[in-house]
Amino acid sequence: MEHILMGEYDIIVVGAGHAGCEAALASARMGNKTLMFSINLEAIAMMPCNPSIGGTGKGHLVREIDALGGEMGKNIDKTFIQSRMLNTAKGPAVHSLRAQADKHKYHVEMKKTIEKEPNLDVKQAEVVDLIVEDGKVCGVVTKTHTYYLAKAVILATGTFLRSKIFIGDSAFDSGPNGLAPSMEFADNLMKHGMKLRRFKTGTPARALASTFDYSKMEEQKGDEKIVPFSFMNDHLEKDQISCWLTYTNEETHTVIRNNFHRSALFGGQIEGIGPRYCPSIEDKVNRFADKKRHQLFVEPEGLDTEEMYIQGMSSSLPEDVQRDFYHTIPGLENIIITRPAYAIEYDCIDPLDLKPSLEYRMIKNLFCAGQFNGSSGYEEAAAQGLMAGINASLEINGKEPLVLDRSEAYIGVLIDDLVTKGTNEPYRIMTSRAEYRLVLRQDNADLRLTEKSYAIGLASEERYQRFLAKKAEVDAEIQRLEETIVYPKDANAFLESVGSAPLKNRSSLAELIKRPEVTYENLIVIDGDRPQLSSHALAQLEVQIKYEGYISKQLAQIERFKKLETKVLSEDMDYSEIDGLRIEAMQKLNQLKPRSVGQASRISGVSPADINVLLVHLEKLRRKR
Repeated sequence: MEHILMGEYDIIVVGAGHAGCEAALASARMGNKTLMFSINLEAIAMMPCNPSIGGTGKGHLVREIDALGGEMGKNIDKTFIQSRMLNTAKGPAVHSLRAQADKHKYHVEMKKTIEKEPNLDVKQAEVVDLIVEDGKVCGVVTKTHTYYLAKAVILATGTFLRSKIFIGDSAFDSGPNGLAPSMEFADNLMKHGMKLRRFKTGTPARALASTFDYSKMEEQKGDEKIVPFSFMNDHLEKDQISCWLTYTNEETHTVIRNNFHRSALFGGQIEGIGPRYCPSIEDKVNRFADKKRHQLFVEPEGLDTEEMYIQGMSSSLPEDVQRDFYHTIPGLENIIITRPAYAIEYDCIDPLDLKPSLEYRMIKNLFCAGQFNGSSGYEEAAAQGLMAGINASLEINGKEPLVLDRSEAYIGVLIDDLVTKGTNEPYRIMTSRAEYRLVLRQDNADLRLTEKSYAIGLASEERYQRFLAKKAEVDAEIQRLEETIVYPKDANAFLESVGSAPLKNRSSLAELIKRPEVTYENLIVIDGDRPQLSSHALAQLEVQIKYEGYISKQLAQIERFKKLETKVLSEDMDYSEIDGLRIEAMQKLNQLKPRSVGQASRISGVSPADINVLLVHLEKLRRKR
C-alpha cells in the first residue's frame, strides 16, 4: 500500500512519557518545528507506577532538569499533594526532595503545557518504522500508512516495545496500565540493525482508600515548610495529604513462599532482567529469607480518586495469592484491590551503542532516551529526554553537543554510566554513584547548569535573570557575613544558649556559621540587621559557608579529573594501530569510541596501563603536529 506524506519537521519524538515530554519541549523551545507521537494521548506523562517525583538521588535529577529549563520540576510543583525532604539527618550532599503527585493532574498539566507550546505538535498514532537513508534517519512511518519526514528522530518508547504483562500464569501482550503495546516497531528496529534486549519491571496493586484501617499504620505527614522543586518558585503553600507506613510479617512471607511455584518470576515465563534496587516482594522474600519484615508505604494516587498505591510490593503472583498476602498486613486486612500488581517485560537497547550525546552510533541523527536506554524511573527518563532533545537540536543546527561530565551534574553521572559502563539491569541513579556529590547538591543545580542552558538557547530570559539575581544575592550575603566582625562580649551569651564554645577573640559571622551548633537562622539573635533572602538563596548560602573546606577539597579533585576529561579523543582514531594496548582494551575502545581519555579510563576492560599507553600515544601525536 502506498504511504502518504503527512508533514515535515525538524525533530520527531516517538513516545510521550517523561522522556518524550522533556525531549519534545526542549526541541521546540530551542526553535525547532517538533512533532511528538503518543500511542495514546492519555499516556502523556503517565505515571504507570509510583505516584511520586523525586527521592534519593532522583530529586537531584529533577532540580537539574529544572535548572536546564526542563518541565518536570515546574509540573510537580503544580500537582503535588505531599512534599518531604529526605535524608535531613545526613549531610546536605544527600538531601533529596520527594513529592507525592496527583497522578491524573500531573498528566493533565503536562499535556496542557505541551499543547500550548509553540513549535510543538502532538499526534496520537503508532510509529511502526524509521525511514533511514545512507545511514541517516529521515523520518518515521505510522501504522495507518502515513509518513513524516524529519532532520532528527528521538526514540523514547518507554516500556511499550513488545511489552508483555505477567500476573501468575497469565501472560498477555500489553503496554503499562492496559494500553496497547508496540509490537511491529521492535521488529523493524532490528531490521535497521538495532540490537534489542529484554528488561523487566513491575508495579504493586492499587486498593480503595476506604478499605484500609489507618489505626494500624503509622501516619507519614508532609513537611511543614514546603520546598519547591523548581527554582522558578520561591514559596509554595498547600494542604497536604498523609501517606501511611506499615510492614509485612512472617505470615505474609509464608503465603508468598508457599506460592513461589505460581510466580511468573520463578516459573521461568519472564526472560527479562529486573531492577536490583526495586525487586518484587517474592524476590525480596526469597533473597532476604532472614528478614522478618519489609517496609511498605501506602500512598494516595490523587485528590479525585479513592485508589491508594502500595509501594514496596510489586509482584507477578496470581490475583488470589496477592489478595491473600495483602490481607496479612496490618491495616490491609480488608482492602479491596482495584488493580492487581503485575510484572511487565519490554525491549530496550544496550546503551553502549550510544554516544555521550545520546545519539545512536550506527544511525546518524537518531537519538534515544529513557527506559528504551535501559534505565528505570521517571526522573532518569526525563533527564535523558531533556539531553536528547537538546543534542538533537544542536546536531541539526551544526553545533557541538552539550555533554555534562560527572563533575558537573548527576545527569552527567547517569548518562556516563549508561554509555560508558553499560547496564545489565534497569539502571537507577543513586547519590553513591556520584564521586563529587558534595559539589553536585540539589540546592546549587541552577548555579551549575542554568548558564549552560541559556548559552544554547533553552533557559528562558526570566530564568536566567532569576539565576543571576540569586547568585548575586548569595555572593553579597557571604561577603557581608565574612566582613561582619563580632566580639566575645556580643556573641558569647548566644553561643552558650546553643551549646557552642565561647569566643576568646573576635570572629566573623561566617566563621561562627561553620560551627555545628550555629545556623544562619539562629544567628539572627546577634545579626538582626540582615537582608531578606529568597528560600533558594538561603539553602545555598549556609551549605556554601559551613562546608567551605570540604567543598574546596572536592573542587581540587575535580580539577585533577578534568585534566583527563579535556584530553579529547578523535572519533576516527583506530585503536588497533596503537602499539602496547591489550587486545580487550583495543576492542572496547574501538567499539565505544570514547570522547576523552577520562571516559576511556572508565570503560570496563580498559586498565590504567592501557590509559598510560594512550597518553603516550597522544603525546607522540602532539609532538608530530
